[in-house]
Amino acid sequence: MHRRIFLLATLAAPMARAETVEFTLTEAEWRARLSGTAYDVLREEATERPHSSPLNLETRPGTYHCAGCDLPVFSSSTKYDSGTGWPSFWEPLPDAIRTRQDGGFFGARTEVHCRRCGGHFGHVFEDGPDPTGLRYCMNGAALAFKPS
Repeated sequence: MHRRIFLLATLAAPMARAETVEFTLTEAEWRARLSGTAYDVLREEATERPHSSPLNLETRPGTYHCAGCDLPVFSSSTKYDSGTGWPSFWEPLPDAIRTRQDGGFFGARTEVHCRRCGGHFGHVFEDGPDPTGLRYCMNGAALAFKPS
């Protein structure tokens, strides 16, 4: 029943991960390592409710890491308030993410995944601020913040 809090992302099975990743665990190990929401987002490609993550309001300097494998993925210097209810960034750290097309229920979008463990972070859109014009709209449950 708790899966109903996610925005239709669980209606279809997640796309198979064809890419090779460096950090792998069994399903049981992932479930033991992650909270229920983090597991649903990172491993099942669910979407958390908007405005539900405390990271949406985080403003301290620091680094956002993958909640699955601890890879640094975003700097706080690229975070901004997009008004969407999810932590948003205009640029990831170098070699931190991988993307792929998502032809799901909402039409073609670009998914953002952790380069090291393949965990699902969210999506990237072309309506962000300068200098990139991109909005990396991330699920807070997929990230862990480490202040500087």
